[in-house]
Amino acid sequence: MRRIALALFAAAPVLFAQAPALLFPDASPRAQVSQKVGLTDIDVTYHRPAVKGRKVWGGLVPYGQVWRAGANENTVVAFSTAVTVGSTTLPAGRYGLHMVPTAMTWTVIFSSQSHGWGSYSYDPKEDLAKVQVTPVPAEPMERLAYTFDDPTETGVTLSLRWEQLRVPIPIVVDTRQVVVASLREQLRCLHQFFPETWSGAAGWCLRNDVNLDEAMTWVDRSLVLRESYAGLRIKAALIEKKGDARGAEALRAKALTIATEAELNQAGYGLLGQNKLDEAIALFQRNVKEHPDSWNVYDSLAEAYALKGDKAQSAANYRKALDMVKAEDQRVRIQEELAKLK
Repeated sequence: MRRIALALFAAAPVLFAQAPALLFPDASPRAQVSQKVGLTDIDVTYHRPAVKGRKVWGGLVPYGQVWRAGANENTVVAFSTAVTVGSTTLPAGRYGLHMVPTAMTWTVIFSSQSHGWGSYSYDPKEDLAKVQVTPVPAEPMERLAYTFDDPTETGVTLSLRWEQLRVPIPIVVDTRQVVVASLREQLRCLHQFFPETWSGAAGWCLRNDVNLDEAMTWVDRSLVLRESYAGLRIKAALIEKKGDARGAEALRAKALTIATEAELNQAGYGLLGQNKLDEAIALFQRNVKEHPDSWNVYDSLAEAYALKGDKAQSAANYRKALDMVKAEDQRVRIQEELAKLK
């Protein structure tokens, strides 16, 4: 037995060297936050040190020295498309985030090196963008955190929060150009075989007043595949922007000849929105004539008459709609509208 014990003891260092590593909680746990701006994904991966009663700014984090903006590995910010920070446009990619704190303004650095340990291997030659920001007082935060504040369709503020300080980093996205580039790519895929996608892409450009010349080619492609109410309306609006009001009117008139019940209804409400009550009523009357079995056409016509102040015609059409509609919530709503007309 003594010989066996000695043999095991002699082999112990080898056995221990091969033993798997044990997992323990990280003193500064890893975290990740994400935000979508338009079609652009922004992700931040970092580690969260704690205050633990220590002096943080000018103490644990010295002033005037490059800091990893977190703990352990350097903080990493990833963009799925190009963004602008400060006056610099950064292409899609992963960036190491470093900061140089001072008692007043801070320098925020985006580095091409995104997998270093802390800031120990930081090299200013790898800087791709540097932004001067001013920290602001904030609610106490025991563990460092990153948040996305005030997101819009074209930007967001990435904020480092720790102790009682917030460090805001504005990020701007040219969402219109990002979407246009995305639409071009999507229209190379299966979407290209469907007229709705070509007209839908053109319609987005029209609503956002961007890429209008290419949008015209897209809507034309849609109309070649199949002539539609939506496609004709979009083309009408595009050529009207170019100054061809007469051509636009002709296309809108043509669109109405092939419009469905829902499309006629939509056009009528568009006219109501422009306060063109008589034109809207004429369109709703046409919808009633073409779709007499639909309760909704009478309901819309009644609403238009009510806006014009013709209570008798409004009530008559609401009663027709009420006689036909089955959904209880709609019946209750129409009964309420009738009560208002008394």
